[in-house]
This record gives sequence, structure tokens and C-alpha cells, in this order.
Amino acid sequence: MYNMYDIHKERTLPRKRNYLNNKDILTQIHLSKNSYCTFINPAEDNMYDLILEDANKINIRTLKQAREDRAKRLSKESGEIIDPKTITNQDIIIRIMTTEHIPLVPKRKQKSQPKSQKESINDVLSLVDPDLSDDIIECDDNDCPDDVEMAPMKCGFPAFFHYRIDENKEPYIVGKSHWKGSLKNGEFNMQHGRVTDELAKMYMKLCERYATRSNWRGYTYNDEMRGQALVQLSQIGLQFNEFKSQNPFAYYTAVITNSFTRILNNEKKMQNIRDDILEENGLDPSWTRQMANDAEIEESRKNRVKQLNIP
Repeated sequence: MYNMYDIHKERTLPRKRNYLNNKDILTQIHLSKNSYCTFINPAEDNMYDLILEDANKINIRTLKQAREDRAKRLSKESGEIIDPKTITNQDIIIRIMTTEHIPLVPKRKQKSQPKSQKESINDVLSLVDPDLSDDIIECDDNDCPDDVEMAPMKCGFPAFFHYRIDENKEPYIVGKSHWKGSLKNGEFNMQHGRVTDELAKMYMKLCERYATRSNWRGYTYNDEMRGQALVQLSQIGLQFNEFKSQNPFAYYTAVITNSFTRILNNEKKMQNIRDDILEENGLDPSWTRQMANDAEIEESRKNRVKQLNIP
């Protein structure tokens, strides 16, 4: 039986809710990517029903799956049960992941230098400007050496086409990513789109909530960690690939964790350098170094006592 306290508690306590969910994040990612795209009919051709790696994989089985997925999506949006049999092949839209329309640029040849030196250089460059540690070099096609490998230009998110099926069961393109202008006479463009305001707010909320965790909130450079995480999310936030996963929350959390860990490791390296300089000049190092030295001395004393069998 419930007592008066339990009844009052149920009435007064608000229901616990998640501050972010994958559905809302996926919606904002979709809208952000659409701003970089061109569609024949932007209102109808922007939402896909199925994602495939190759247009050759469009067959009877994948078309059936696309109809079923579209029926499920429309049922959730309208609140009414929609029979997949009422959906025709001309209604569905299939996203094909491709770099066919992405310009090729020369890929830098890997240099044979020590791994430790290469990693340290990339770490320093990534702190100054993440683009400096990129593996792409710029040169004209006529000036590039013959041994330089060509690769698609690195984009803000995986490139794709949107396809519809005509009455003859032949696929045709109705949308392109990283494209400006008409599908036939347009051109490749990566600058005309933008991240939605809601997705930017989600970035900030994720970083703020993550920074309050018990294992991070005590550091004096917590603000620097959040800033680095925001920069990282703004750079690679749209690289989330819906074809591989439907969990952007986990993807963004991993990005933030790596950013926080990078700042922590860099601060530890800088602290070790400062302590070494202080010790070389006969000054007291940081309290952390002093505690580590005392622990090392105590450990060596115990080992010596153990070797000499001194009680």
C-alpha cells in the first residue's frame, strides 16, 4: 500500500528525461547536410528511405526493404499504420554513398621517418592548426609528379547521391551532396552550407555536460578541454555516417573524450617539462612531482629492506 509520502513524492518529483536523444541529433545532422546539397525537388527528395554503398545494389530485395522502412517512418510521423504495399517504387528515395562527383587531389607520399618523431610532429601541428597535419598537399594536375597517388578531396561529411526509380525500374539521380546549382550545370562546392543552430547548441550542451563529470571537473584547465572539444565537433561533427550507425550520441561522446584526453596528456607533458627545468635549477618542482619522488624513494627503501631481510 502507498502511504501519503509516496503519493506526494510521485506528484512532486518531475519525470526524468534525457537532455539529448539520437532521434533529435539525427534530425539536425540531416538538416545540416541538406544545406550542402542540391535536389530537384528539395521538399520531397531530401529524405532518404534506405542507404546503400553502390547503385548496383538496387534490386528487388533492397526496394522491398526501402518500402518497408518508408512505411515505418511515415507511420511514426502520422500516427497511423501504413501498409508497405501501398508504397510504390516511384515513391522511395535511396541514398548511395559515392565520391564520383568529388574532385581528385594528389595524396602526399608517406615519408620514411621514425614513428615517434612523426607522431610528435603531428601532435604539435594539430595543436596549432588541425589542417596542418593533414595528409593532402596542393598542386596542379600538370605539376604533380607521376608517382603521386590521387584521392578524392576530403569533405566535411561522406558524399552521396539521392536516387529515385522511374516507371521502367531504372534509377536516376535527384540529389547530390557538396553541390551548388542544378544537377547538370552545377558545380562542386563545400562552402555554401552550414550547421544548424540547434545542432550547434547540442554540441555546446554535450561539452558542458561532459565537463561536469567527476573525472574531469576538478582540472583547472577544464575550460580549455571544453573549447578543444567544441572545435573538434565543429570540424568533424557532420562526418557521422548514417550508413554505419544510428547512434550519433556515442560518436560525439567519443570525440569529446578524445579531445579531453588530448588536452590532459598535453598538460601533463608541459608540467613534466616545467618540473624538469625547476629541478635542474635547484628549485622545488610541483607538488605532484614531489609526491611522486617521495613515493619512489619510499618504494626503493622498501625494496632495499626486503633484500637485506631487515625486519
